[in-house]
This record gives sequence, C-alpha cells and structure tokens, in this order.
Amino acid sequence: MTLEQTAQDIREEFSFLDDWEERYAHLIDLGKTNAPLTDAERNEANRVRGCASQVWLVSEPSTDGRLVLRAESDAMIVSGLIALLVRLFSNQPAREIASFDPAAFLEEIGVSGALTAQRSNGLASMIQRIQHDARALTG
Repeated sequence: MTLEQTAQDIREEFSFLDDWEERYAHLIDLGKTNAPLTDAERNEANRVRGCASQVWLVSEPSTDGRLVLRAESDAMIVSGLIALLVRLFSNQPAREIASFDPAAFLEEIGVSGALTAQRSNGLASMIQRIQHDARALTG
C-alpha cells in the first residue's frame, strides 16, 4: 500500500469520529497496538528530543529504500500519536516520507487542532525525526 493509500485509509477511519473525545479515545486505542521496544532500544540514541513524555523511535532502512519504524512512549495519548505516525510512514519509500506534509494531514483528520501546545511540540518533534531519517536515506 502506498503512503497516499495509507493516508486515505486513515482519513476514512477518522471521518467517522465526530468529535475530539472520540478521536482521543481512538488514539489511545491505537497506542495500545504499539509493540514494546526492547530495553536496549529504549536508549538516548532512539529517544525523541522535544517531547515532554518519553518517546523512543527506532527507524531502520530496508534494502529497497523504505523506512521501517517502531516506537514506544510512556504516555497514552502520545503512544497513540506515535502509533498513527508509524502506521502512516512505516514501510514507505523514504522519498515519499520526506516529501509528505504530515502537518496538513493531521489537521485534515482533526488530530492536531485539539492538542495542547506541549503535545503539538512533541508531535512536531516526532515528525521531524521521522522525516530527517527518511531524508538521510535519500541522500
């Protein structure tokens, strides 16, 4: 599935959620799907800076130019946000990740508008890290 197809699936999923409380609950449910990282992966190199919560992001290149992502957080809503980003970007071509506009996408599905400033900053840090790692692969 392409990045745009995945984004469209997520758009459709969120279109059924009428208000922020439903989106919030859905994000928490998404966060529960994150596979836990190993103790060794919860290290400084994988920690996302700029997040008030603890967030660890493991990004690994595949042999065909895709970026494989796994992540974990110690906060429920942040776990959901990172799960959403992993779902959107993992196993996608690095070039597509680097050129995608996640801020517009998150606004479109109604996620970013209701976040606190602190969570918005953390979300921006997660996105920057993912796109930085993707750009590093595109050379």
